[in-house]
Amino acid sequence: MNVSKKKLRHSFTKPKFLSLPLQQQHKKCSSMLRDIYDLALAKQPLDKLRTTYNELQRWMNAPVLEDFHLKDISDRYHLHLEKAKLSLKEHNLLPRISCCDRTAGEPVWPIAIYLDHIRSAHNVGSILRTVECLRLGTVYFSEQTPPAHHKQVVDTSMGTVEHIDYHILNHLDSLPRPLIAMETSQEAISIHDFLFPESFTLIVGNEEYGCSNEILSQADHIITIPMRGIKNSLNVANAFSMAALEISRQRRD
Repeated sequence: MNVSKKKLRHSFTKPKFLSLPLQQQHKKCSSMLRDIYDLALAKQPLDKLRTTYNELQRWMNAPVLEDFHLKDISDRYHLHLEKAKLSLKEHNLLPRISCCDRTAGEPVWPIAIYLDHIRSAHNVGSILRTVECLRLGTVYFSEQTPPAHHKQVVDTSMGTVEHIDYHILNHLDSLPRPLIAMETSQEAISIHDFLFPESFTLIVGNEEYGCSNEILSQADHIITIPMRGIKNSLNVANAFSMAALEISRQRRD
């Protein structure tokens, strides 16, 4: 969207704007700041939108934004979201200010990740993001797991779905051996003591009962994250991230 269209989208008369509920006013301001932020990143002119935004602030008897540096815009944007009582989900975040995404990642490792009956699309999206960031390998979905094109999966993965090789899996026989299941079993090996081979399948299970009996009956190894607290398990996406980091550490040592 170009500057003139963004300006037109945020065109208000004072009576019309002030007739909106206060939460709606803050929502309109957050939308304007998001466009201002996008233009600033693209190094396009901001003067008209900045003037309009500060005019809205005066109408609301709110402080104007003196400096339109990216961090200042981001802080004010999230303030408006809070005032509008909008949930601060990760896909509401603004684009990164620095350390932009690379045009290409490093080679993908020959690892398979199997999502065994995971129910939460949020957990799936988080796992996919970790897989892409660490270039772990190919992801396989059980039929009961929310697919990669599910909206919440896409949102939570922050666009990494497009850069991952993934498949729906009907039979475990096609997964590369050994099969390594993450589970809270007392017989499991700590992830810090287990030596991950060059190629394998890492399996993470359901949020309620862990890996299915089918998986556990076929697993070559069972690994676990040592716990010191009262709870004996972590959120599946968090547990996967810890295992992924250990795999990455071993391969880089």
